[in-house]
Amino acid sequence: MNRFTTHPASVGESYAEHARHAFGFGWAMLTGAVACFVHACFPWLHTRTGSRMVVRLYDRMVANRQRGTDEMHGDGI
Repeated sequence: MNRFTTHPASVGESYAEHARHAFGFGWAMLTGAVACFVHACFPWLHTRTGSRMVVRLYDRMVANRQRGTDEMHGDGI
C-alpha cells in the first residue's frame, strides 16, 4: 500500500470513496462555518445551523465507522 491508499483502506474505503466522503465533510463544514459567521453578525439568522451540521456530520461519521467495522468483521448489522 502507499500513502494514497493506506488510510482509506484502514476505514474500509477505496481512495475514490474516501475522497468523496472527505470532500463532502469538508463542504458541509465550510457551509456550517459560513452559517456561524453570519450568525455572529446577525444573531437572529442561522440560530441552529452550525449545531445541526455538527450533529449531522457526527452521525455520518459514526454510521460510516459502524458500517466499516461490520464489513471488516462480518457482523452484518
